[in-house]
Amino acid sequence: MEKKQATNMEVKKKNRNRVFRYICKHGIVSNPDISYDMKMSLPTVTQITKELIERGFIVENGELQSTGGRRAKALSAAINVKQAVGLDITKNHISFVLTNLTGEILNHVRIFLPYIHEAAYYCRVNEELECFLEESNADRKKILGVGISFPGIIDLGRQLITYSHILEVKMISFDSVSRFFNYPCCFLNDANAGAYAEGIRSDERERFFYLSLSNTVGGAIFDNNGLVQGKHFRCGEVGHMTVIPDGSKCYCGKNGCLDAYCRAAILSDAAGGKLEKFFNLLEKKDRRAAEIWDAYTGYLAVALNNIHMILDCDIILGGYVGSYAEPYLADIWNKVSERNIFTEDRQFVNSCRYKVGAAALGAALEVIENFVRQI
Repeated sequence: MEKKQATNMEVKKKNRNRVFRYICKHGIVSNPDISYDMKMSLPTVTQITKELIERGFIVENGELQSTGGRRAKALSAAINVKQAVGLDITKNHISFVLTNLTGEILNHVRIFLPYIHEAAYYCRVNEELECFLEESNADRKKILGVGISFPGIIDLGRQLITYSHILEVKMISFDSVSRFFNYPCCFLNDANAGAYAEGIRSDERERFFYLSLSNTVGGAIFDNNGLVQGKHFRCGEVGHMTVIPDGSKCYCGKNGCLDAYCRAAILSDAAGGKLEKFFNLLEKKDRRAAEIWDAYTGYLAVALNNIHMILDCDIILGGYVGSYAEPYLADIWNKVSERNIFTEDRQFVNSCRYKVGAAALGAALEVIENFVRQI
């Protein structure tokens, strides 16, 4: 009997969760809309929306236009009843994102703050976070938590940041970081966070590889509405696959890694450290910029073709370089096609949807999703 009760409660929770997601996605809807689209009985839907109204997660917004009968009540999600913060830690910067239950970016800030694994650093980050929330006019009582994107191996089983080559740290416990913040924290690898932002609320992108082209090169696989982590939480670490045997030195100590050829600095260093300036030069057909870009995309094409050969799925270009890549996709695709032995009926390389703050947003969405699953 207890097992049957538990099963019924689980089914009700699952249905309540599905209905809430439907309302978040579609904006203003009615009970008949939900019933028809989700193939649930109208009495069941009515009971679920009543519960969600009582709990403050959805609200009534008058009535919809009549289609011949009694006008249905208009329902919408109380999208700002809860919010989350995403924090993206890099070697020299911190990015903050504030989002709501629909994943809308309410505010985004990036500041210069070199990383160092010391109490003073995390105290400063917390101070900056509180300033960010103040500037965002955020109600602290609505904040569910902080999602932290970190450039390293995130071992969710052991609750550890086991290693970060770029930040030169290892074996950092989640607790040793989260204790500095006033909110519950969760942790994601930076590439995983970017992939999560691209995929978790998208109907179009069920399975893809996310290639993060930032200060470092990373990757992540998004599949079946979630991330593929791998046995040791290292799935997608393509930045350290060899593209040129005995090639250029990588910061990891190896030679010929993809990171050594496709990190963002390869481009920005040719324009005074400004990636935006490099792409401005490229747009103006600067000869030197064009030569550097041609070499860069040549190595990138090798990686894209290799990834596609193994995974046979779409690839999204993200990170700093990915945010500028859209106007140059045809060029990149042509180079990939030259190496592809199969005839593709469509282009499988795409630019990212989120041009700024993707990793921070993805980390915040992990907090939101953990909450929504409990509704």
